[in-house]
Amino acid sequence: MLDNLSNKLQKILRNLSGQGRVSERHVEEMAREIRNALLDADVHFKIAKEFVERIKHKALGQEVMESLTPGQQVIRVVRDELVELLGGEQAELRFAKQPPGVFMMVGLQGSGKTTSTAKLAYWLSKNNHSPLLLSVDVYRPAAVEQLRVLCADNNLKYFDDPEDRDPVSRAAKGLRYARNGGYDVLLIDTAGRLHIDDEMMGELERIREVAPPVETLLVTDAMTGQDAVRSAKEFHDRLGLTGVILTKMDGDARGGAALSIKTVTGQPIKFVGTGEKADALEPFFPDRLAGRILGMGDVLSLIEKAEEAVDQEQALEMAERLRKDEFTLDDFRDQLKQIRQMGPIDQILGMLPNMGPLRGINQMKVDEKELIHIDAIIGSMTPRERENHQMLNGSRKKRISRGCGRPVSEINQLLKNYVEARKMMRNLSRGIMPRMMRGMRFPKM
Repeated sequence: MLDNLSNKLQKILRNLSGQGRVSERHVEEMAREIRNALLDADVHFKIAKEFVERIKHKALGQEVMESLTPGQQVIRVVRDELVELLGGEQAELRFAKQPPGVFMMVGLQGSGKTTSTAKLAYWLSKNNHSPLLLSVDVYRPAAVEQLRVLCADNNLKYFDDPEDRDPVSRAAKGLRYARNGGYDVLLIDTAGRLHIDDEMMGELERIREVAPPVETLLVTDAMTGQDAVRSAKEFHDRLGLTGVILTKMDGDARGGAALSIKTVTGQPIKFVGTGEKADALEPFFPDRLAGRILGMGDVLSLIEKAEEAVDQEQALEMAERLRKDEFTLDDFRDQLKQIRQMGPIDQILGMLPNMGPLRGINQMKVDEKELIHIDAIIGSMTPRERENHQMLNGSRKKRISRGCGRPVSEINQLLKNYVEARKMMRNLSRGIMPRMMRGMRFPKM
């Protein structure tokens, strides 16, 4: 997520972290490099200029200059300003005092609006809400059918009147149905265009009159950079947005949209799309993204994902086995399965702090197919072999190779990785892991 910008900023700040004294020249050089990194990330030049000016002003202040660790203080200044640029505090969704509340989803064609509408409904249903979905996009071929299929695939409630082809009338009927059916949120997937025009905006304004929204959410593609920011401003000027959903944040987005939208529109990013699946939509936390950009990690999000994927009793049993040094290949395979349940491996690695012994971990490339091969290799071993890897001699490895269809070299690499993981986890279990386990709030099963 924003890898290019992240790598540049981390390199810039790494040079400052160990400085016993920070001069005005150091700050000027840092500010110039940060400005260039922001411009390369497609951040508007005015926003980049104002951002570095604020950093320079605070970094040259008396509190920083007279600190015992001025380099670290400057990094804190950059981090705090980055959080503010991204929106400050997390912006939560608004809900109607008298349900149902209408969420009007708007955006250009190709931004992922229909998919994001279903993802948001899925998130709402997982968080004790009862959403109803409605498409008023009667222009794009199969748009209504696309939303219906997404609802069917994810067990979401859907309303349609196939005979009615008027978007405004469909919105009014959908609101009545939601009110009579006891739903607390109605998500209206509106029609998009290739560009913003008066006809499109006029239709959205008429829909807003018959189904007044508590949330008007713009869905926009993070990959389009400043184009996303410009369209956000136009939508906000005409409709009065209440928030933004940035899609494709798992791609090679340069960052301009995420870093500029709040400043340009005054409206916060509320969710980000991080993949194709229904659960690949996450609430946006400015402080967490700032930490990830600067290599400080996002441990809170990592813990939340672990809470959803990890069984409490199983985790405690694993901690006890690690303490007794009984971590077997079966345990190794179980751990990999639980990690995969938390999401794509590269995203999980991106949440770890990129510093100290973990420096460079966010650059690791993990092929998900390799995890399938590991499962096949371990599955081809006997229970005794999985219990005691040291009995795996040459002839046994050849037998396993024939059973799983993988070369002996991969089996040797797996065993090497297993031994290293066992050693690392044994060390963690004696120090960091018990503290993390105590701090995790597992959901009741």
